[in-house]
Amino acid sequence: MSIVTPAGQPTSPAGASAAPPPEAGRLAWPVPPAPGPGSGGLPAPVWVIAAVFVAVELAVSGRYGFLQDELYFIKAGRRLAFGYVDQPPLAPLLTRVTDVLGVNPTAVRIVPALAGGAVVVIAARFAVLFGASRSGRILAALLTACAPLVVALAHLGLTESPGLLAWAVVLLCVTTALLRDRPRWWLGAGLAAGIGLEDNNLMLLLLICLTVGIFCTGHRRVLGTGWPWLGAGIAAVIWAPNVAWQAAHGWPQLAMASELHQLNSSPAARLAGPVTILAFGGLLVIPLLVAGFVRLWRTPDLRFLAITSALLVVYVLAWIPGKTYYAEGTAPVLLASAAVAAESWIARGRRPGLRRRLVVAAPLVSIAVSVPTILPVVPIAYLHDVPNLDTAITADTVGWPQLTSAVAAQYAALARAGRAPTSIFAGNYGEAGALDVLGTTDHLPPVLSGNNNYWIWGPGRASDRIVLVVDALGWLRPYFAHCRVLTSYYVPYHVPSDFTGLDIGVCTGPVAGWPALWPRLQNYG
Repeated sequence: MSIVTPAGQPTSPAGASAAPPPEAGRLAWPVPPAPGPGSGGLPAPVWVIAAVFVAVELAVSGRYGFLQDELYFIKAGRRLAFGYVDQPPLAPLLTRVTDVLGVNPTAVRIVPALAGGAVVVIAARFAVLFGASRSGRILAALLTACAPLVVALAHLGLTESPGLLAWAVVLLCVTTALLRDRPRWWLGAGLAAGIGLEDNNLMLLLLICLTVGIFCTGHRRVLGTGWPWLGAGIAAVIWAPNVAWQAAHGWPQLAMASELHQLNSSPAARLAGPVTILAFGGLLVIPLLVAGFVRLWRTPDLRFLAITSALLVVYVLAWIPGKTYYAEGTAPVLLASAAVAAESWIARGRRPGLRRRLVVAAPLVSIAVSVPTILPVVPIAYLHDVPNLDTAITADTVGWPQLTSAVAAQYAALARAGRAPTSIFAGNYGEAGALDVLGTTDHLPPVLSGNNNYWIWGPGRASDRIVLVVDALGWLRPYFAHCRVLTSYYVPYHVPSDFTGLDIGVCTGPVAGWPALWPRLQNYG
């Protein structure tokens, strides 16, 4: 039986070559004979890197504020269901922790931080399966912990953070089942896939691409056994409640998918997509990432992972290039393979010490350059000076308490004038979520919106006699006799957020009640 070496070439234990001698006076980067797939444990530095990763994420989690999606998920978590217009129920369910720990960003971000730390450890486990030595396993953890994609997703309470972990677990279980001939690991893959499907329907895309990858390689014979299909059955059972909810509500996620395609398929997105995907591990890590993909492709037993990754990238670039992170769930696999390729490159060089330093520096420098746009580390008063902030998600975590205060001030002013609003209508789910979650002490009237699941929730018994309007005057004007602007809201500190310059106004004289108007106010996106 052949063994895969870090260089990706089969050899026998007896014929394995010794590592090159270390440089004088320097710690060697050992490249011993490659272990068999899955043999060996994880060295202590892997756990240290994962722990530091989690500690840093939590240390900065309370700076700036919530992201709009997090506020929306908190609201959805208080109205638990088997599904929502724009996602399955897992992410809103996880935000219920805020009811125990209080409404603050850190409470929402505990689970994402822990998920990110787990992904770092899983990357090292992939390195073990790929034949890495001790140093290669540590490097896989370092590359993953410094990958801007992983750092960004582990900071926010979105569907992507548990989704990234679920993808990693599915791929780890499948790879272990195939390389080590342990068919029961398919059951673990099915369990992780089912949980992943309750977080994000993109898991279905991974399963399709993974099946094609297996079918196109020498592993295809496993598809003729019962284990993969038993795992698929487990996933289907776990996913069934969400599928039933979608069917009962007219499959709204299909409408959402179409809307997202329209919003994220601009020419600019198509041009930037390939570079963005390559840079998910950091700009300086791109050569290693390419080498890792090539190594997967050239290793017959691992080629199914290369095909899976390639199919995901092709799909995203073709259908929704503005959401390139949809293709990056295979990050731990590619970064682990990159670590093994780096080991081989270091061992072949005449100056292994220099190569080793370059490999370690690449992720560290890349994350140092990227971190101001993905973590709240810059003092907020100087945040507007950060380059490319207008395209960074960090900017949208600033200003939600101030928006809530601005709306509450207009409500109080109208109430003092004897015209207290009877409901609030927001144009975006994030704005509505902020008012619902952060405005409880201001005694605001019912908050409504036609955006995403707020439309499903409907107007309830809210009155439409006097409506305070946030970012939706143009939307409501056709249905009210009088609408006017009261003020405009700007995010503090001149932060270039997507939610700055919002009009706050009031509408009176509805042409019909909310129940009659509601079908016309639906908006997905």
